[in-house]
Amino acid sequence: MNGHKHIEVVAAIIIRDGKVFATQRGYGEWKDWWEFPGGKIESGEKAEEALKREIWEELATEIEVGELLTTVEYDYPKFHLTMHCYLCSVVRGDLSLLEHEDARWLTKEDLNSVRWLPADVEVIKKNKVTFSCLSK
Repeated sequence: MNGHKHIEVVAAIIIRDGKVFATQRGYGEWKDWWEFPGGKIESGEKAEEALKREIWEELATEIEVGELLTTVEYDYPKFHLTMHCYLCSVVRGDLSLLEHEDARWLTKEDLNSVRWLPADVEVIKKNKVTFSCLSK
């Protein structure tokens, strides 16, 4: 772990009508890069609770958290990231951008059209089957 701090986050893989939902960061070191929406797990929180809270805070949308799709470990220069990715569906709300710069519903062919954060690239690589089900 190289003495780096460790950050644990959750991310929502929201697939609807053959497309997956992606958001673009509007702030910080990774501004303009794309990711699956989510955020940090606060102490005492269950992963699923954290994900519901984050999506509500960032996108004003209530989601249902389904199965754990994958957990990715990634070493960024300043920290080590553990990211738990869950398959999610929208219960109500329209994924309003409260904190992000942009968002898109991506088809399989669009997946490579955005600049993903490195950990999110790993998610896509590790879960080819899930993402191969997207529309072309």
